[in-house]
Amino acid sequence: MSATKNRFSLKDFTGPKITYVNLRKMNLAAAALHALQGVAVLILADPARGIEPITTSYLTQDKLASEAVGHPVLVSATHHLFDLKLAYLVAAFFFISAIAHWLVANNYYKKYVKDLRIGINRARWIEYAFSASTMMVGIGLLSGIFDFSSLFMIFGLVAVMSLLGLVMEVHNQTTKKTSWLSYLLGILAGIIPWLVVAVYVKDAVIYGSGIPTFVYFIYGSLFILFSSFAINMYLQYKKVGRWSNYLYGERVYIILSLVAKSALAWQIFAGSLRP
Repeated sequence: MSATKNRFSLKDFTGPKITYVNLRKMNLAAAALHALQGVAVLILADPARGIEPITTSYLTQDKLASEAVGHPVLVSATHHLFDLKLAYLVAAFFFISAIAHWLVANNYYKKYVKDLRIGINRARWIEYAFSASTMMVGIGLLSGIFDFSSLFMIFGLVAVMSLLGLVMEVHNQTTKKTSWLSYLLGILAGIIPWLVVAVYVKDAVIYGSGIPTFVYFIYGSLFILFSSFAINMYLQYKKVGRWSNYLYGERVYIILSLVAKSALAWQIFAGSLRP
């Protein structure tokens, strides 16, 4: 008997309330609703709003300053790379989630069930590595982060956070006692982008014209929704109440995937429509 089966009781997997067939149906429903929302975003998008400039920063020589002091003077400069429509980013987020849920319920279903029996869902973490990272880039754009390298690092850190969830599940297949190292490292990787966003918001208040009060509530709710996935995993591995059943935690992940992700996406989409 593996360490995971000691952790999640085998009888919980075959309980009448949560079955693999029901989870398959939930994944199909989530796929359809995510896809419909993606289409809705494309229909409702305003062509003239939510267009964000993606830039890159680099060092260059200031000719006038160099001539004045008699030696090269390097300064930071910014170059416009391309424009990114925020609504398309939100739609992409929905479509990534839709495709993932569809594959889990169809092509990947047998592997999905096999993994669930031992307390793993590889597909979930791989999908989050793309979808959650895409959403965090959207939050960064709303906060005034337009530098391509910074956005790429944000994407990468959130992807690492998600993949560490997979490492957590795989690693604990071989442990008698739950190891939280991957979980804690994932939190560290995931909190850094939020700290960067907080710095940009702070700087807008100190050096700029500030931001509307309602935006603070948006950021607060986004952070709570973003954190709900980590809370679900914590309850799952602590075996709190019904979370001792791995399939219950899986069901919560599917619900969060629809409810929390939808709330995240539509708030960011609303931000793309601001003047």
